[in-house]
Amino acid sequence: MSTTRAAGTESAAEAVISTTEPQPAPGATPPRTPLVARAAAELVGTAALVAVVVGSGIQATELTQDVGLQLLANSLATVFGLGVLIALLGPVSGAHFNPAVTLAEWWTARRGGPGVTAREAVVYVPAQIAGAIAGAVLADAMFAEPLVKWSTHDRSAGHLLLGEVVATAGLILLIFGLARTDRLRFAPVAVASYIGAAYWFTSSTSFANPAVTIGRAFTDTFAGIAPASVPGFIGAQLAGTVVGLALVALIFVQGRDASRQAAG
Repeated sequence: MSTTRAAGTESAAEAVISTTEPQPAPGATPPRTPLVARAAAELVGTAALVAVVVGSGIQATELTQDVGLQLLANSLATVFGLGVLIALLGPVSGAHFNPAVTLAEWWTARRGGPGVTAREAVVYVPAQIAGAIAGAVLADAMFAEPLVKWSTHDRSAGHLLLGEVVATAGLILLIFGLARTDRLRFAPVAVASYIGAAYWFTSSTSFANPAVTIGRAFTDTFAGIAPASVPGFIGAQLAGTVVGLALVALIFVQGRDASRQAAG
């Protein structure tokens, strides 16, 4: 009897200790995961994402000549693939798969919020870019396309760059808005749904990702982008990141202050 009571007392004590231990802030990279594992998750996740985007684009063009149906197939595959990847790898690395998200997290961490350190960002971004290139090459290989063939799809028009600013700003607002309101558990569905919608409501079909933009330059297929168009797209995406962070600070500042007052 005494042994049972002691065991119950220990379990209760352990439960109290576990609830009083500091918990990771919403949006922060999961703790205790080695950086090499997080970098691998970012590389593999970004590679898989680009393989989904490029591969589904190739498949769509082989199945139909209707551009609307091609875009529909491409966007649906991306929605499902991205949602699965975020759910799978989010607990490991945060599932950025996107230098814009990584840089935004680094910026918020500099200002006292949750996010990645400069050292982590320096590791994440090259891993994402390498993964994006590998994903494009893999997709081309699966469909017997030339492994590397520079895209000839020019996307340099001004209205397309504006579309990228809008797409990236919306993505940053969504991710960091979810973090500020402690709703990151909805990220797999919310982020994937937003990208699927942005395929259709933005003129650029929502790349919203510098690494993916670079990777898509390596394939001359439906999802490709001409290398000459890449710098403009990346510049627009970085501008969108700044706009998105500004919107987060403007819209969610009251909720942040209220939570601090409650904690105090």
